[in-house]
Amino acid sequence: MSHSELANVVLETERLILRPPRLDDAPLICAYLNNLNVTSHLLRPPYPYHVSDARTYLLAAIEGRATGYWFPNAIERKQDGLFIGTMGLSLMPDFKRGELGYWLGEPFWNRGYTSEALTPLIDFGFKYFDLIRIQANHFTDNPASGRVMQKAGMTYEGTLRHYFVRFDQPKDAAFYGILREEWQQLSNT
Repeated sequence: MSHSELANVVLETERLILRPPRLDDAPLICAYLNNLNVTSHLLRPPYPYHVSDARTYLLAAIEGRATGYWFPNAIERKQDGLFIGTMGLSLMPDFKRGELGYWLGEPFWNRGYTSEALTPLIDFGFKYFDLIRIQANHFTDNPASGRVMQKAGMTYEGTLRHYFVRFDQPKDAAFYGILREEWQQLSNT
């Protein structure tokens, strides 16, 4: 696949479409991230979250896809085309590694959407890039995120204490990874 084709790739699951982000996603991003139940589990978004923050993120996301080192996706429900969150893969080619990040608006939690979206993004990373590993982490006070990673075939690798600081509070981070050979075994079963 060419660089421009990769920049425009759209992934589909039974219920979801993972597509390139668009500037018109800003109002819903702002609405969903103005909820501390969501934002407190994420490392970077400010709170309160403004439309200008969403536009800044979206411009960076659009540019990131163009560079070929970051593949952020808007997650959209097929049934109604509603934007419900984001999921991305950042590449570190020097280390042959990718890193995943994601969030959903709170009204869409506990419906299996994140688990459904994560597997095709892992598949995309290993199919189209020379990666030996894909990893992710979550704050330990958000164990649901770890369950999502496990469902996608990722292995818990350890917890780093006070690894991040969020809203001036130290946060422990649980790390997960999947190696290319593990992904290949899962893909062949």
